[in-house]
Amino acid sequence: MNRLLIIDGMNLVRRILAAQPDQDDMQALALRALSACRKLCRHHQPSHVVVVWDGTDVSWRKQLYPDYKKGRKPMPESLAKGLPSIISELKSQGFNSLQADSEADDVIATLAYKLSKSGGEAIIVSTDKGFAQLNLNGVNQWDYFANQWLDIAALEQKLGISRQQLLDFAALSGDSGNKIPGIAGIGPKSAAELLRSYRSLANIYNALDKLGAKQAQKLADGREMARLSYKLAKLRTDMSLQVRLSEYRRQN
Repeated sequence: MNRLLIIDGMNLVRRILAAQPDQDDMQALALRALSACRKLCRHHQPSHVVVVWDGTDVSWRKQLYPDYKKGRKPMPESLAKGLPSIISELKSQGFNSLQADSEADDVIATLAYKLSKSGGEAIIVSTDKGFAQLNLNGVNQWDYFANQWLDIAALEQKLGISRQQLLDFAALSGDSGNKIPGIAGIGPKSAAELLRSYRSLANIYNALDKLGAKQAQKLADGREMARLSYKLAKLRTDMSLQVRLSEYRRQN
């Protein structure tokens, strides 16, 4: 069975860089990134491995909602300049990369989806909990820095919802990390309570007459923003990728 290790490249190197004493030492960063990739391969024994990187195009999400990810720290200048050499170093050691046009998330989700549907196994290496929505057979998420699988049960307990409700939860309460707005006046606690009672966003909107007047009004006023937020939070799994799995067969 094919087992593809999909490494969220920017997530990995930015986390490594943040813990590095000299933020401008790109050679040290390249070596640490290479060491991480080797360690991941030793642990997971994949048949294929790919490192996916963000591109420079404006994402469709930002075009749809200009405030998406507004205020997020830009990539450090030293990293922007050093990234090509890091990618080159990884390639020379058998770790091929795939560059997304804009955000890497949709490319990662599409790779995982396609492999899952063909009966393979995908392991997404990232600390980004947005990938938890990919409730697919054969797709799991590994946190390299915590050295453990993403604990879905713990995430569900923390949010007070089930995995299947993650997108509805984001539609209602938003996502502050990505500046996804959600509905004004509906916070995480209210969103979780609504979803526990009514199970889905559609059911909630079909039951506005059963809710308190104030909350029902917030939901009614925020219907379009909920739709937008759902769309922004949802990962695409239908990206057109002109690649073959064989390009990422493990070399070392």
